[in-house]
Amino acid sequence: MAITKTKKMPIDVRNHSGYEITYLVDDLQVKALLLLPYQRVKRIVVYLRGGKGQVGKVRTGRLLQFANAETLVVGPYYRGNNGSEGKDDFYGEDLKDVTTLVKLLHTQYPDAAIHMIGFSRGGLQGLLTYYDLPVSSFIIWGGVSDIKLMYEERVDLRGMLRRMIGHPKKQAAAYQLRDAMQYITPTSPPILIVHGAQDHQVGIHQAYYLAQALNDISLTYRTVYQQQEGHVPRPFALSPVLNQIQQWMSDVEHQTIQDDYAIE
Repeated sequence: MAITKTKKMPIDVRNHSGYEITYLVDDLQVKALLLLPYQRVKRIVVYLRGGKGQVGKVRTGRLLQFANAETLVVGPYYRGNNGSEGKDDFYGEDLKDVTTLVKLLHTQYPDAAIHMIGFSRGGLQGLLTYYDLPVSSFIIWGGVSDIKLMYEERVDLRGMLRRMIGHPKKQAAAYQLRDAMQYITPTSPPILIVHGAQDHQVGIHQAYYLAQALNDISLTYRTVYQQQEGHVPRPFALSPVLNQIQQWMSDVEHQTIQDDYAIE
């Protein structure tokens, strides 16, 4: 388990340098974009992208939203995407692309707090992996929390889901493997749920479902609901959410998590 290649990217911002790293997973060369701070790494943010292929690809600007002077931010491309070897498995073997990277970073920076952020598709990508990793918390933002709900609400994606996973009834076992709540326990790391009430790509009922499920097992969580925003907040509504995410990570690290709340 090691980084096999590091490529310097033309990314030089105030506090970070950018690299495309390649690491080995199941004999596959999987790539990720990494922003390395000039200062000592005290926090790591692992951004789990949404989409597939070029849709939702990992971008520098997105990673920088979660960076500060002492934060390493990294976004795995997943196998079969953007130059990574293999075939995208959509919550299958590609989950190893996440777990391997997190364990690798934890080995390199054992004293750094690690937070995972899953956006859209990345929501379930994180829920299916974070609970068994050395992480401090998971943030699910506009994220899928239940694959069956995704199949029901996104009629336009049913063909893709049938090709990659199968039909929920005919391939019930494959869908059952992708049910994250069977793995999450009351002692799992805490979760921040961020969602827009006007989200038409991943309906807010995905967030409500997850909040209720976490409540039922008494896992610590917090919710941030933006009543007037969609899948991606408008620019004026983006800054408050990013501030709340930063506050959440700080609260978790200092063990000062308060009750949940909403942003209007």
